[in-house]
Amino acid sequence: MSSTILVAPRAALQADLSFLGNRLPDREARVEDFFFGAVAAAPERAFLLGGSGWEDRVQRAPGGVRYVGHVSTRDHNALNCSALSVLNISRESMASNGFSPATRVFEAAGAGACLITDEWEGIDEVLEPGREVLVACDGAHVAELLAGLDRERPRAIGTAARARVLAEHTYAHRAAQVEAILA
Repeated sequence: MSSTILVAPRAALQADLSFLGNRLPDREARVEDFFFGAVAAAPERAFLLGGSGWEDRVQRAPGGVRYVGHVSTRDHNALNCSALSVLNISRESMASNGFSPATRVFEAAGAGACLITDEWEGIDEVLEPGREVLVACDGAHVAELLAGLDRERPRAIGTAARARVLAEHTYAHRAAQVEAILA
């Protein structure tokens, strides 16, 4: 496994915390809590929001939020490796059921990003909290986790997460798991 970053960071996507997610009814309240709650708790930080449908909400946000709208799939890795940390916010149905990590969790970890995620049952079976991922209970906690990040810790978390994902959570791993179950 190579520990090099496969995509170069982009200055236009730099932030202390980025979140990428389209505005959906079963995610909106959680985005208010985790993302915009962090914005309110840490107004000195730079936040980046990507995804469709947030235009009117960003207009009401403090000045620390930069909105980039839709982010093409080919640009996801650049977004993930350009920020100090990347926020995952599960849809309500996924969070309440647990054991349903979004593709973005693996995408961010695979890019070597320092991932902060909302809490959901089973996260510790995917990534080790505190070492491979940071887990927050709300937006104030996201802001607190951000305050504890220097330039070295996010790199260490991202490197550890990438190693774990490549060692245990690729499509090849899931295919082998399904084949073993069906055999």
